[in-house]
Amino acid sequence: MSYTIHCTKKLLERVKPEAIAASGALGTTLLGNWYATVVFWKPQVALLVNEKTLLPVFMPLVPAKNLATRFPAYLADVLEAHGVPQQFIDHELAQMNEVQCAKTSNRSVVGIMNQFPYLAEGDRAFLESNDLLTLSISLSETPFSPLYQSAGSPDRELQLLISSKNFAR
Repeated sequence: MSYTIHCTKKLLERVKPEAIAASGALGTTLLGNWYATVVFWKPQVALLVNEKTLLPVFMPLVPAKNLATRFPAYLADVLEAHGVPQQFIDHELAQMNEVQCAKTSNRSVVGIMNQFPYLAEGDRAFLESNDLLTLSISLSETPFSPLYQSAGSPDRELQLLISSKNFAR
């Protein structure tokens, strides 16, 4: 009943975890592990990206120390906004009791995570919104090449994962 947040060096400096786990640790959540970085907007935000689906979740960075314990609530909001079945959300949150921080190890996910803030700047201007949930949902519709062999975009990859786990809408 755990998962890992793979943090960039800049985020690790802010979060200051008690210990840094080995990067090979596998989580027990259906979505798996997450990658996270700090985005230097005013106010600063954290961006978490799911390793399996590339689903983005923006959330306030402050207070950074308890980012990992606050994350499941923001994830639940994003999943609900995507129309994910409540049974899936409840299952995922129940598995997120233990979290560990690790250094980033998947360069492909890090590259995509670095593109999201750039793309979000365009969405912030176009949507005339700084709402983090709105930005998370909007960016999840962006196609990415690592997903071309399957669903194509994080929102469709999420729906594919949910259907493969037999969670009804």
